[in-house]
Amino acid sequence: MIRTLLTTPEGETHEGDEHLLAVWQTTPGSHIWIDMQGESQQSERAILEAFEFHPMAIQDAHKERHPPKIEEFDNHTLIIYRGISSFDAELNYLPQQVCFFVGERFLVTLHPGQALSIERLFNEHGKALLAHSPEHVALRVMYISAGFYIDSLLEFETALSDLEDELLENGNDVLMRKIITYRSRLVKMRRIFSYHQGITQELTAYDYEHLPREESETLHAINDVADRFERLYTLTQMYYDICGDLIDGYISISSHQLNITMRVLTVITAIFVPLTFIAGIYGMNFENMPELRYQYGYFFVWGAMLGIAGVMIWLFKRKHWF
Repeated sequence: MIRTLLTTPEGETHEGDEHLLAVWQTTPGSHIWIDMQGESQQSERAILEAFEFHPMAIQDAHKERHPPKIEEFDNHTLIIYRGISSFDAELNYLPQQVCFFVGERFLVTLHPGQALSIERLFNEHGKALLAHSPEHVALRVMYISAGFYIDSLLEFETALSDLEDELLENGNDVLMRKIITYRSRLVKMRRIFSYHQGITQELTAYDYEHLPREESETLHAINDVADRFERLYTLTQMYYDICGDLIDGYISISSHQLNITMRVLTVITAIFVPLTFIAGIYGMNFENMPELRYQYGYFFVWGAMLGIAGVMIWLFKRKHWF
């Protein structure tokens, strides 16, 4: 699907497909936004080459899993961004690559599936932002996308708090597997947000021709996006640490319970070892054992065994071993 927005200096707005490109080329001062969703590489390449984009930029945009980055060329700036097509409070998310080609009078976006941030902006405030400048549209798309991430992460915080209470009350291996799954997903998200932080750090540190920092509104938009990416990275790091603390706490509790069990078993073993030793001696079938013919030998041995067991139980209780 190819959608196009065109704004003219007179304030007119047109919606259509790639045929508006000819109108844009013949209308000085106009701005155009071409959004390509799920198009074949041949169709995308035809439009991208019509803008005379650099071949290396087109090649990077067509890679399925290219790390997020920003790179400047002669007539445009390429931004590869990791957007989302679905995300929930359980951290089940489906990322997708979104590529921005930002120029002085144009913005070209391409992505394989539906991008929630682009969909919202295209249908709501995209026209006004495009009339102002194309870079504002690109920055707003990233800002909205980061907002989707933040909303779901804040919902996850509630689920994580409930999971923490449940783990303390009745910890089990099922909850542990769930926490480990969350931790693994947070690692992947943190890596994505680290890339995004790198993009905004470059935007704030270097003056890109097509995203000029000397314009106060553009700089303000860049700072807004940077703040959201910083918050996302901080949240994922905090939740990752919390999950790690829960895992360590559960392991400590399990180890403590295991130590208590082993101590009880050790006490029981220590009590029965001397009794087993005595029983082993008098279980030998030698004829010349004087105690075998003693009239009260059986009761004497029982008394000795019970006495030894009683003394050891008293000693262990005194040491608070059970």
